[in-house]
Amino acid sequence: MSQATVIADVGAPHKQPGGRPTARASGSDFAPLLRATKQHGLLERRAGWYARTMASNGLALAVVLTGVVLTGPSWWTLLLAVPFALFSARAAFIAHDAGHAQISPHRRTSRTIQLIHGNLLLGMSQGWWNDKHNRHHANPNHLDKDPDVTPDILVFSEGHAGGRTGLRGWLTRHQAALFFPLTTLEGLALKVYGFRHVFGRSTGRRASARAVLVEGGLLVAHVAGYAALLLTALTPLQALAFALLHQMLLGLHLGMAFAPNHKGMEMPDGTHGSDWGHVQRQVLTSRNIRGGFVTDWFLGGLNYQIEHHLFPSMPRPHLKHVQPLVRAHCRRLGMPYTETGLIDSYREALGHMHAVGEELRAG
Repeated sequence: MSQATVIADVGAPHKQPGGRPTARASGSDFAPLLRATKQHGLLERRAGWYARTMASNGLALAVVLTGVVLTGPSWWTLLLAVPFALFSARAAFIAHDAGHAQISPHRRTSRTIQLIHGNLLLGMSQGWWNDKHNRHHANPNHLDKDPDVTPDILVFSEGHAGGRTGLRGWLTRHQAALFFPLTTLEGLALKVYGFRHVFGRSTGRRASARAVLVEGGLLVAHVAGYAALLLTALTPLQALAFALLHQMLLGLHLGMAFAPNHKGMEMPDGTHGSDWGHVQRQVLTSRNIRGGFVTDWFLGGLNYQIEHHLFPSMPRPHLKHVQPLVRAHCRRLGMPYTETGLIDSYREALGHMHAVGEELRAG
């Protein structure tokens, strides 16, 4: 039976009320790990690696789109939506890394890369993503501060599930079974959130005139170019089918990459976890996924979620190299280090979501 690997010190780990293992709450816990990481040069940028990655992914996208044009108005063209979704997800991973300054230390360069891969290629707002994702990294899985666990269509805490009725209640009762079908909407949702952020007022802050001009212009260019390409190469019905299939597969792919990272892990709130330091806050709320090259490629390096959260600006190819240092550091601190296989990670995440809806199902 395959289970999550939890690596801890051979001595008894420190415990919190409720039996949760943790480590000493000390601001200096991170210093030795950071020092060792710098000594190994693992925080240095890998411009060449990213240049090759962006060039190869851009070429792959161009080949797929050329295939769409050359194949023309045929239902067989829909098969190309599969590689188009795979390489579109690679663009999302590049935009993610640029947002963390992993590719370049220069803000303008990072923003340009993110605008191209996020706004132009995916129709995802760079400003919206950075704001949301930075808040997630500052307080991962925090019930009150992490926007990724804010109750919406899905609920990740029993405290947030109580009292939900009607359609929302039904969704919560069955959210484990509905999770992957719902992720097929993520590609379209990213576009909606992006347009609302740039052109709307729902975020509570108006986008600047420059953001509307630059970000909004690229978002509009994405939609116009996407529609023009498909409607030129395919019949209207085929174009609609291709777009839906592409966006659904893209959403599913991104959901498969993000779902294993935190779901079912510790969820701090105003009381629990209030005294955690940086190492505790990032390690205890994150889960790694075992695997090799294929896993690294398919999940965009997010399978090293613990290392990524400890060192957000670390270039993606260095995450696997810092992993042994992080494991050893967690052992010294008596802190659990959670790592599991890909299938088990989904089982744990879905099991957690199923448990959240238990009270509503019992009622």
